[in-house]
Amino acid sequence: MTHTSTHSAKPLPRAPLYFAAMAALIIGVGVLQSWNSALAILNMGLISAIMALGVNLQWGYAGLFNVGIMGFTALGGLAVVLTAMPPVPAAWAAGGGRMIVALIVGLGSIVGAVLIYPRLPKTRVRGLFLTAFLVVGFFIYRTLFDPAVAAIEAVDASTAGYLGGMGLPVLLAWPVGALLAAGAAWIVAKTALGLRSDYLAIATLGIAEIILAVLKNEDWLSRGVKNVNGLPRPVPYEIDLQQSEWFLSLMAKIGADPVIGSSIFVKLLYAGFFLAVIGIIVLAMELALKSPWGRMMRAIRDNEVASEAMGKDVTGRHLQIFVLGAAIIGFAGAMMTTLDGQLTPTTYQPLRYTFLVWVMVIVGGSGNNWGAVLGGMLIWFLWVEVEPIGGWIVSVLTSGLAEDSALKAGLMERVAYMRYLTMGVILLVVLRFSPRGLLPEK
Repeated sequence: MTHTSTHSAKPLPRAPLYFAAMAALIIGVGVLQSWNSALAILNMGLISAIMALGVNLQWGYAGLFNVGIMGFTALGGLAVVLTAMPPVPAAWAAGGGRMIVALIVGLGSIVGAVLIYPRLPKTRVRGLFLTAFLVVGFFIYRTLFDPAVAAIEAVDASTAGYLGGMGLPVLLAWPVGALLAAGAAWIVAKTALGLRSDYLAIATLGIAEIILAVLKNEDWLSRGVKNVNGLPRPVPYEIDLQQSEWFLSLMAKIGADPVIGSSIFVKLLYAGFFLAVIGIIVLAMELALKSPWGRMMRAIRDNEVASEAMGKDVTGRHLQIFVLGAAIIGFAGAMMTTLDGQLTPTTYQPLRYTFLVWVMVIVGGSGNNWGAVLGGMLIWFLWVEVEPIGGWIVSVLTSGLAEDSALKAGLMERVAYMRYLTMGVILLVVLRFSPRGLLPEK
């Protein structure tokens, strides 16, 4: 009797294949378009991946629904201005001192009300006294704040009109962005966690709009819609490279144009920074996920009632992970503003900085850190490249039509909508055929 044994072939891991395909797409852009375009997509894709990691920490680990990603990203951008821009001496002389006093009075009123409230007798007088305390504090605050704002914004309003920052190295702004976002997240989560999950979503949406309104309207802080340009960089300027002997010698050896080469060199340096950050964050999250803390967080996510019955502090753990996720988003926001070289509050839109990041997490695979990285890079690539690809397809399909054809002109005008259609189709296809994402949670 002969015995035949069959061995099923072990399937190849999907993650390396997906990332190899992602690398091929970026290389394809470099070959067919330009290496500057390819590296620009890579850098913004890496930043988007870090944002997706922050959301994945909140949603994939704890099931917390954050729709205020835009606000935490904007706080990261503000941190770059407050940390790295030089101070404006004339503005500080005009109203800086009064502004500091006003902010201390405003914060002191809030802290004082919080401390006084539990110590007052539980009668009707408590509410009246607390209201009177806050009203008096508010009027004192506005009495100091309004003249200080007017004085600061009157100082060379066309080029300054704000206090500036601390003039520190720009790389320090990245952790400062994380701290600002974490502080805002703590305030929101302390208020909304423990209630129904939809309250957290409403609170995060509200805080995002408040943050954006402050950035747009408080010129003394961020120059508002006049933007802050010329932010410091952690890498050399292209013009400086083009005047450096070592760089010109390097370009001559490889036969490259110094102008194009300097732009590519700077983007490669940024890519090195961003890859290092992603490596550190993913390593830390993977270690945390496999630790007792990570197993506890997933147990809380899967069954809050059972976890609470076993003595776990569900609300406290949710607060912890929500703050950590927001800190990662704020860190990414500071990196993005550093890459852009300017703070432009009007560019923070929910479609780009909330909806698109959620698509990245869902498509990549909720609960999987490498899935979040893959989703961030893939969705950003498609967001950028779908429009030119769509334009090329339309031009090929309508090549037989006359140049003044109304159909051809109409189709070309609507190519810009291809990116929205593509995002919707990708989301539907992934949810239909791989509901847990391209790289599901293990």
